[in-house]
Amino acid sequence: MSVSMLSVIRPLGGVSGLLQVASVLGLVLLLLKAAQLYLHRQWLLRAVQEFLSPPSHWLFGHRHELQKAQELQELQKRAEKYPCTSPRWLCGSRVSLIVYDPDYMKVILERSGEFLPPTHTHCGPGYGLLLLNGQMWFQHRRMLTPDFHYDILKAYVGLMADSVQVMLDKWEELLSQNSSLEIFGHFSLMTLDTLMKCAFSYQGNQQADRYSQSYLQAIQDLNNLVRPVRNVFYQKDIIYRLTTEGRWNHWACQLAHQHTDRVIKLRKAQLQEEGNLEKVRSKRHLDFLDILLFAQMENGTSFSNKDLRAEVDTFMFEGHDTTASGISWILYALATHPEHQQKCREEIQSILGDDSSITWDHLDQMPYTTMCIKEALRLYPPVPGVDRELSKPITFPDGRSLPKGFLVTLSFYALHHNLKVWPNPEVFDPSWFAPGSSRQSHAFLPFSGGSRNCIGKQFAMNEMKVVVALTPLCVELAPDPFRVPVPTPRIVLMSKNGIHLHLRKLF
Repeated sequence: MSVSMLSVIRPLGGVSGLLQVASVLGLVLLLLKAAQLYLHRQWLLRAVQEFLSPPSHWLFGHRHELQKAQELQELQKRAEKYPCTSPRWLCGSRVSLIVYDPDYMKVILERSGEFLPPTHTHCGPGYGLLLLNGQMWFQHRRMLTPDFHYDILKAYVGLMADSVQVMLDKWEELLSQNSSLEIFGHFSLMTLDTLMKCAFSYQGNQQADRYSQSYLQAIQDLNNLVRPVRNVFYQKDIIYRLTTEGRWNHWACQLAHQHTDRVIKLRKAQLQEEGNLEKVRSKRHLDFLDILLFAQMENGTSFSNKDLRAEVDTFMFEGHDTTASGISWILYALATHPEHQQKCREEIQSILGDDSSITWDHLDQMPYTTMCIKEALRLYPPVPGVDRELSKPITFPDGRSLPKGFLVTLSFYALHHNLKVWPNPEVFDPSWFAPGSSRQSHAFLPFSGGSRNCIGKQFAMNEMKVVVALTPLCVELAPDPFRVPVPTPRIVLMSKNGIHLHLRKLF
């Protein structure tokens, strides 16, 4: 009896001992992690001791600013109270220095090595030119630059005008309903249609394509889901994918990738047609997708299918969504300032006369319209801000400095609304951009700046000019007083409640 009892007790004692050892090891690891976080926080506190900011919670930081749905207003308050820059704590061990001063912007953007490598893969369109770094970024940038050659952009104007006309024809059917129209969705379809024709050699009508509708819905979901990445617990993919937002994000990414894969597959099939491959290769200038496909054919080992899809993903997203945001806010600005809208209309009428078509040569003959476009981009920059991680220590013009590895947020929205840079920043004043006017070199950055500026900025500006030239000729724009848009920063600048306008046909 006693022997059998001992045989049972000994294993139990062994299990208890293992549990005790595991508990001690767990406690030690917890203490080590706590010490690591404490030391890291002390390093961060020393790094930002020269920079003033609002009081923050020791654990939650300034997260209350992000949860009020008034983030942009909070940024403007910071810019008014704290010169040049201000730290924003996202949690006790994570802080970013928000920059909204032109001279600070210049110092950071002119250093080509500054870049924030992605710490997670659940947000963003893919690891293309937007997220690449180092030599690979340089190679891809050099490879894709020819697609934005003067001669290619010149040929795109007619395609842009055709896409705008398709959209305006759709609007004509909706005008009889005598209600306001949410324009962001329409411009998203129109800019995607333009991009597909110009950069991806697509011949169909994306504005009537069900695959395009699904893709745009996926991009909208990804835009709305970008907020959770600021949650410290969501920084790791393994945790984020267990959440409802993470699963929805994964589904939206799959839809976006399916659209991209379909575009690539279709173009590959077209290029493989007998005689077509050499015909396309002999073109003086290749389209964006053709450049990528031929690069892969010539050197597939260093340019994989993953690289190809990442570049297409990136350009598909950046090429349509940012432009749709810019155009929507430009037309909203003109709708709320009818006197400027009328001046633009009169300028375009004087240029085009009785001809409703627009050409490359016309784009440089509309100074007042261009002034209004730029002023709207100042008030509503399509990309409200970008993050950078310092690749080496930096010293700013006023002598303050930051160490290597520190995170900075370049807030283009706060820069464009900075009282010290733009007096009366909330007033729509196109004269800021009158020919001959001068300003600090980095005071206006709707397409970022430096070597990592937007590669398609001229493409986007041309498309904006075409839309803003043709739209007011057909319709008069007026705001919906019951649905005033609320700007909110996502991947692009969106409105929390959409951008609704009343449209009245002119003829």
